[in-house]
Amino acid sequence: MNRWIFPLFFAILVKLTAADAMLKPLPKHLPVDREKAALGKALFFDPILSGDDTVSCATCHILPDGGDDNLPVSFGIRGKRGNINAPTVLNALFNFRQFWDGRAKDLREQAEGPVENPVEMGNSFENLVQTLKKSPYKERFAKIYPEKGITKFTITDAIAEYEKSLITPSRFDRYLRGDKSALTPGEKKGLRLFREKGCILCHHGVNLGGTMYSKFGVYASSGSENLGRYNVTHDPLDKYYFKVPTLRNIEKTAPYFHDARTSSLKEAVAMMAKIQLGRSMTDEELDDIVAFLKSLTGELPPGALP
Repeated sequence: MNRWIFPLFFAILVKLTAADAMLKPLPKHLPVDREKAALGKALFFDPILSGDDTVSCATCHILPDGGDDNLPVSFGIRGKRGNINAPTVLNALFNFRQFWDGRAKDLREQAEGPVENPVEMGNSFENLVQTLKKSPYKERFAKIYPEKGITKFTITDAIAEYEKSLITPSRFDRYLRGDKSALTPGEKKGLRLFREKGCILCHHGVNLGGTMYSKFGVYASSGSENLGRYNVTHDPLDKYYFKVPTLRNIEKTAPYFHDARTSSLKEAVAMMAKIQLGRSMTDEELDDIVAFLKSLTGELPPGALP
């Protein structure tokens, strides 16, 4: 399908589909291997993963602060500066791909990247495996993975199992399940505008995003220096396409966009209206949509933190 007519196609689809059907609540129960998740949790918070024992997954993904680090770009081993805004790890299970450019197919594959990235953890799995074999982790891996022991796969599998548990139900989920008192009148108005203005075209599903790629700058140039999905595929048609981010906990995940161009949620909504939807909004409309977005702030599951 021609990418330029995709928004039009989706707009027609929205008119033919009940708006509520495009928004799904987080599941009440999610099966998780508790032993694997506990091991993954220990690894997630342990700087042993990095080449100099200074950087952990939690360094860039601060769970109480929205699952990211609230910096324009993250800093890794020996203070090296990253080149893209860290996405949230919360509810990441529900993304159809991982990373802004979608280069990882799932949470386990995503967990492989930072360890060997020279800017992030600056380690190698060959070295990490040997390090863990000399640590108390050896017995835990032997118990949980008796046939495989400590390998690149089992390390990332355990971390992914823990991240799988990081779902954050909010008042909006209660609303979707029928509790209409869970949202205030202003938030309900914002939800209506969210649908009517077209935000729902890209931000839908369980994660209100994370289900598709979209060009950053459909109706106007975004001025992005990062080429997005093109960096993975080298297909010219993929220039400036990025995975649509989740809107869950967005109140806590500023600055926004892959290039962290604004820390104002209201400004981010206004920018999206202009360059993605080709329309402007009044201050009141923006305030109402922001109010709705704040209802997506959820709670960490019990036991998520050390």
